[in-house]
Amino acid sequence: MKKILMITMILLLVAGMSVFAAGKTEQIRLATGGSTGTYYAYGSALAQILTEKTGIPITVQSTGASKANIQLMAGGEVELAMVQNDVMDYAWKGTDLFTGQKTQSFNAMAALYAEVCQIVANPSIKSIADLKGKNVSVGDAGSGTEFNARQILEAYGISFNDINKQNLGFGPSADALKDNKIDAFFCVAGAPPPAIVDLATTRDIVILEMDEAHATQLARNYPFYTLFPIPAGSYRGQTKVIRTPAVKATFIVSPNLSELTVYNLTKALFQNKAQIITAHAKGNELSTSYAVEGISVPFHPGAVKYFKEVGAMK
Repeated sequence: MKKILMITMILLLVAGMSVFAAGKTEQIRLATGGSTGTYYAYGSALAQILTEKTGIPITVQSTGASKANIQLMAGGEVELAMVQNDVMDYAWKGTDLFTGQKTQSFNAMAALYAEVCQIVANPSIKSIADLKGKNVSVGDAGSGTEFNARQILEAYGISFNDINKQNLGFGPSADALKDNKIDAFFCVAGAPPPAIVDLATTRDIVILEMDEAHATQLARNYPFYTLFPIPAGSYRGQTKVIRTPAVKATFIVSPNLSELTVYNLTKALFQNKAQIITAHAKGNELSTSYAVEGISVPFHPGAVKYFKEVGAMK
């Protein structure tokens, strides 16, 4: 009996040491976004499923989203984060939001879903070109949305000097359009966001489409953009598919994570799509081909290993 008890105690001690070691090397902190946003909700759902499937403990943090998340990773405070692929491009190159703050202390893991650059306008405005001379909200000052707005307008030969620029968040922008204080506003979010859905129930609006020629010019200047088809019926009065620019919500990881850890996380992400869809609707957009397109930052070796296995990378 004493021998059995001693063996049991040794096994428990070894198991405890193993768990501690695993926790020390593999416990992952996930940076998302504000507690009411899609990043936080989707990130929380993913963290629970990935923890369950890989055995790697993932804890979720509410943060200031893309730029803040990259800074947190550079500071060694998180190992996994959700960011826009355009913002991580700025960080890697030291431009726009990261002018003078270049950082390459992260790798891409997988693009998750489209963050659609929607331009909401009065029905009297027929195209993006018509925004010249109009009152237009381009998002909060210094935000990713403001840079998206500048880049999209630039493809049409329009600068901020050519519009009456206002810097309002999505909610205040919707209220301003409702009250006829502005003519249009930019909103970058997974489609359809509640702010636009609610606005469309109270007044007539249009979502401005980008044609192929201008989309090609935009992608030539900024290769992280793709065109996203907003399905007909997404908003009241929308009778056809509308194609508009989009960036991508993307998982980035610390380069300090092992190849095996990132491989297991990436594999679990795509092999458990059905369960993820049940937990959050954005899971519908998970695709291995989509995950690697339009990403300008090097992928982590663990992610590369998985994507090569499934034929998404050569």
